Amino acid sequence: MPDPSTILPAGTPAPDFTLPVTPDQTLSLSDFRGRPVILAFYPNDFSPVCGDQLGLYNEILSEFHKHHAELVGISVDSSWCHGAFSSIRKLHFPLLADFEPKGAVSRQYGVYRGHEGTAARALFVIDGDGIIRWSYLSPVGVNPGADGILEALEALDSHAGAKA
Repeated sequence: MPDPSTILPAGTPAPDFTLPVTPDQTLSLSDFRGRPVILAFYPNDFSPVCGDQLGLYNEILSEFHKHHAELVGISVDSSWCHGAFSSIRKLHFPLLADFEPKGAVSRQYGVYRGHEGTAARALFVIDGDGIIRWSYLSPVGVNPGADGILEALEALDSHAGAKA
């Protein structure tokens, strides 16, 4: 497991990236500028905990959208594998392939598991200005749920309301 001290903390500018979402399409973090983004790093498609975690997020996607937030899943699996997993699980958010160079984005965020060659189970809430407002590194075998994400989004809403 990555050292919890290596995960990028709140207040850090989120490193921009461009990753494949399909074999012929890419998505960049900067594409979401102006609205909150939830990055959900996870170890593998088709693993039981990952399926449960991403399935939960899919079920409550409307709650994230109430905060104008976009959800993006990221793992080192290929876009072909993501496509199959997304289709079977009927996911309604993009899964990005941190495939080649393997784990490059996971490494930037401090959540790469080098001994296994996978991303850790980690969550980031990034504000519309591209600043990480909340990050969490979960034990790999534990579904972190959505409470922390929702609390971070509510805090963003409160902060935005205070600025208005």
